[in-house]
Amino acid sequence: MPDFITAPAVRSMRAKGVKVVCITAYDAVFGAMADAAGADIVLVGDSVGNTALGYPSTLPVSLEEMLHHTRATRQGVRRALLVADLPFGSYQASVEQAVSASIALVKAGAQAVKLEGRYTEAIAEIIRAGIPVMGHVGMTPQSLNIYGGFRVQGKGESGQAVIDAAKQVENAGAFSIVLELIPAHLASVITDDLHIPTIGIGAGAHCSGQVQVIYDVLGLTQGPLKHAKGYISGYECFVNAIKDYAAEVREGVFPSEENSF
Repeated sequence: MPDFITAPAVRSMRAKGVKVVCITAYDAVFGAMADAAGADIVLVGDSVGNTALGYPSTLPVSLEEMLHHTRATRQGVRRALLVADLPFGSYQASVEQAVSASIALVKAGAQAVKLEGRYTEAIAEIIRAGIPVMGHVGMTPQSLNIYGGFRVQGKGESGQAVIDAAKQVENAGAFSIVLELIPAHLASVITDDLHIPTIGIGAGAHCSGQVQVIYDVLGLTQGPLKHAKGYISGYECFVNAIKDYAAEVREGVFPSEENSF
């Protein structure tokens, strides 16, 4: 395995038949854990809004917040490719805005950026500035208000629009593309049609790799998500640990002599 992973290395994984493992992280601790576990890509996602900041969606997340969390996560990641999301409002207004925001994220420690939708001119100009770009089509959470909620995209005849968007993103120069909440058969068609890795989330098993939110993987979120899987009951585990701490404090058990100076 290489000492560190680059965007070209991720792109070449598809040709080698190697599945791409991507997971989100938002701080140094979770970044280091994802890196130690062997993730290929650590994504500082704007999902930080839903998971860590308590927002109802990703829409309120600012560029300043993404810069903060990218700097923090960079401190824990040494081997994996660190990708940062361009948040809502940081690239839609103009190509110049997109390039400026991308440069800021790289200065904060990102090695590549991700943006949603078919902003092909912005993708091409960001790449021209020397920054690799990961695309994102299907259910794009920043378009939540257009879709009327988190809904599977690309059903029936509308699937062609997702295929077209994916192809346009590839042609613009993206090194990989996230396929979110689309039918598995459609993800299979797109994966076969593209030459870059497809990274699925709620898009079936035929994608070139998968991305999951670390809070979901660790069982820290409340309520089941069809497209996610918790590998431990993290929420219950953490709450029980805090309960044990609280009980020991109230009973005078903690701190003990060995915890005292």
